Amino acid sequence: MTTVLSDMNLVSDERGKLTFGEEHANLPFAPVRYFMVYDVPIGTVRGGHAHKACHQFLIAVAGSVMVMTDDGVTRSEVLLDRPDRGLHIPPLVWSEQRYEGADSRLLVMASERYDESDYIRDHDDFRSLRGPAR
Repeated sequence: MTTVLSDMNLVSDERGKLTFGEEHANLPFAPVRYFMVYDVPIGTVRGGHAHKACHQFLIAVAGSVMVMTDDGVTRSEVLLDRPDRGLHIPPLVWSEQRYEGADSRLLVMASERYDESDYIRDHDDFRSLRGPAR
């Protein structure tokens, strides 16, 4: 399973813009938890883990965040810099986020409640779980 970049629904008129996502249309799962990361110093890298079962959907609601992902075979980077675009990170994909601006705010929706035992925080352990390179 790999990451998927999705354009969200966007409604725009003279009053401004509204963006939204719906399960099965833009969101590949029903979120049961969300968190927001903000007031992060420019250049700071956060994340640095994978999940065993939890899916995450990331949206930069302000500023820009460079997201690095590693599925055990391919490493890639995606710049999130619009609130109408999100990135789905499935289980067993390593992710790191670098905050590109002082105003950057990252909304993360998760498929599971917080469970520390779901986290893989060591990259060598992650590579072992992913198995040999395909």
